[in-house]
Amino acid sequence: MSRQEEILDGLYENTLDGNAEPVKALTREGLELGMDPLNLLFDALIPALEEVGRLFEQGEYFVPEMLIAARAMQGAMDILKPLLLSNANVQIGTYVMGTVKGDIHDIGKNLCNIMLEGAGFKVVDLGVNCPPEKYIEAVIEHKAQIVGMSAFLTTTMPMFKKNIEAFKEAGLRDQVKIMVGGAPVTQEYCEVVGADGYAPDASSCVRLAKQLLAELKEQQPA
Repeated sequence: MSRQEEILDGLYENTLDGNAEPVKALTREGLELGMDPLNLLFDALIPALEEVGRLFEQGEYFVPEMLIAARAMQGAMDILKPLLLSNANVQIGTYVMGTVKGDIHDIGKNLCNIMLEGAGFKVVDLGVNCPPEKYIEAVIEHKAQIVGMSAFLTTTMPMFKKNIEAFKEAGLRDQVKIMVGGAPVTQEYCEVVGADGYAPDASSCVRLAKQLLAELKEQQPA
């Protein structure tokens, strides 16, 4: 096994176990060896957090383990983020992102934010436990074109529909594209609540955001 492979394995295992210092050390070593930041992200860090999510769903991990793993990954992301954003020289649109009211999970949301910024979006991160009015205020203030709503719990997924109804009541629904995502969310549920798109992961989030932004611009009068 090469040292690069050992680093990827070490990043995966230490992120899974929430060992923050080894995660940072391995990230720095990988970069010093010339490893691509995207490889560190997609071949080790993201798979580790996906496994954390799976273990949580199966009842083998609980909220403390999830938070510890997220903090370990955040240490790596603090190192990688400047490199991942180095190509984002032109801002292509504004994206408001938040976890819905009643939900405090933000691992997936934060990954999407990083990828969106790297793709050229200005991301307005509202954090967690966001009521409908917080999304609406942010869209108005920042003139955002896209809103992303995340839910990790089945009990908070109904907030998608409540948020979308709030946008309709505010007269803003036709001015923005609304995306939904999170571990229990599906394309079918996206369609039921009336969102414009569903992204199962950070990579598809970026692709869909670009597609919806293009559609929105086509709909706007010249």
